[in-house]
Formats: sequence, structure tokens, C-alpha cells
Amino acid sequence: DVVTLHTNVETNHQDDIKWYFNDNRIAQISGDLSFICTDVQCNEGTERFRDKLKLDPQTGSLTITNINTTDSGLYKLQIISSNIRENIYNVTVY
Repeated sequence: DVVTLHTNVETNHQDDIKWYFNDNRIAQISGDLSFICTDVQCNEGTERFRDKLKLDPQTGSLTITNINTTDSGLYKLQIISSNIRENIYNVTVY
């Protein structure tokens, strides 16, 4: 199965967007799109989501493919621009 965690924003090419799972950074996109990473590229030694994450460059929404019960937990979205906004997503997979 696939789940998408939506940011509900359109990036304005100044926002930095970071995604965390259990306080480990799993995805990031810089406002000017010069830096985009997911899982291992963002956090060396973390193989948890290898080839399972997709980041939408327009919205910063995070899609998790092949989701399973071990992917249950808290996902934190951090949008950094002139201020910092955070959203927490509690994902439970049965």
C-alpha cells in the first residue's frame, strides 16, 4: 500500500521542508530545489525506508510506498521560511 502525507502548501522556493520519523531526518527539500534527499541520502546509516520515499518538489508532500506495520509511528513535518511551522502525523499501519 501507499500513503501520502500532505503539507497542504505550495512551496514558494524559499521554504526548506524537512521530514522526520522518530526524530530521524528521512527527507528534505531546499527552497531553491538545489538539495533534495530521502532516507539514506539524508541520514547515512539509515536504511529503514530505502527506495520507499518520494518527495513532491512542488508541495513537499511525502509519499511512502510499500508501507507496512514497521512504518507506524510519528512523522514530523517542518517548514522553515521566515518562521518555522511544524505538523505531526501519527501513522498507524494494520
